[in-house]
Amino acid sequence: MDLAKLSTQKIASSINLAHGHRVMLDTDLANLYGVETKYLKRQVNRNMERFPRDFMFRLTRKEVTSLRCQFGTLERLGRGQHSKYLPYAFTEHGTLMLSSVLNSRRAIQVNIAIMRAFVKLREVLSTNKVLAQKFSELERTVGDHDEVIRDIVAAIRKMMAQATSESVPVKPKGPIGFQS
Repeated sequence: MDLAKLSTQKIASSINLAHGHRVMLDTDLANLYGVETKYLKRQVNRNMERFPRDFMFRLTRKEVTSLRCQFGTLERLGRGQHSKYLPYAFTEHGTLMLSSVLNSRRAIQVNIAIMRAFVKLREVLSTNKVLAQKFSELERTVGDHDEVIRDIVAAIRKMMAQATSESVPVKPKGPIGFQS
């Protein structure tokens, strides 16, 4: 994979939710780092003390099935469809630790891109929370004004009805067309 084509959006699409954390799966990370998944897992297993439970954990069979059903994840060839081992899920801190375990120039560059994706994702989620809060405030404000608006519309309709009843009486028109 060309590092120049590594976009925040592509990385963000690899971020899933598991155990209440935003995580990336070992197969996705191996693909980004340009290594085989078994190599990535081997390096992680050799350095297990660097990956406490809040950095990395294994998904259960049920979670793997859920990811396949919900997002089509793991269905493509080479993404763990027939893996005999359950995939590792790395939290943001776990992905950061991976660059020190893999020790390559590419690992550093990919890791920077991943960190940017996590930061961007946090910004988007924060923005959405702010927008949701402002929308709730707007709903409350509009809710208070609904009754006032209805009263204004009723008053306008009443004035329009009075204006039409007080207008000049309309002369009855004769029949239309030829008269014989």
